[in-house]
Amino acid sequence: MNIYDFKVRDAKGEMVDLSDYKGKVLLVVNTATRCGLTPQYAGLEALYTKFKDQGFEILGFPCNQFNEQAPESAEEIVTFCSLNYGVTFRQFAKIEVNGEQEHPLYTWLKSQKTGAMGDDIEWNFAKFLIDKNGNVADRFFATQPPEELEAAIRAQL
Repeated sequence: MNIYDFKVRDAKGEMVDLSDYKGKVLLVVNTATRCGLTPQYAGLEALYTKFKDQGFEILGFPCNQFNEQAPESAEEIVTFCSLNYGVTFRQFAKIEVNGEQEHPLYTWLKSQKTGAMGDDIEWNFAKFLIDKNGNVADRFFATQPPEELEAAIRAQL
């Protein structure tokens, strides 16, 4: 099993087969608009701009599980991110990343690499780096700034 076995909804509600990303390096991030870490959107966009022409994609999944820090609709989240941080990377429908209602994608991601709290996602902006074969290459703490991921991304590209 790898990331290409999953289907997710994008911010417009369209079903997306993650096999569409075969051969690309991916950064999967659970995001939020009202979090102390929300400014990480700027760093994520900078990474995306720097590496997108080399086969790099960021998949942003808003998550309202942590103190309800992403209460807006998917459309409002996309607008917020575009206006405030210039985000152009793909954003998806809001999901849960822990617990009984967690999305199967996150069940799989967490099973591949443990983090600060074992399997559970510790907070918004936890990051998973996916290699070109669809496998989890690394997991980064929510508090780790996107700028610090540059070397790991380069190594996968």
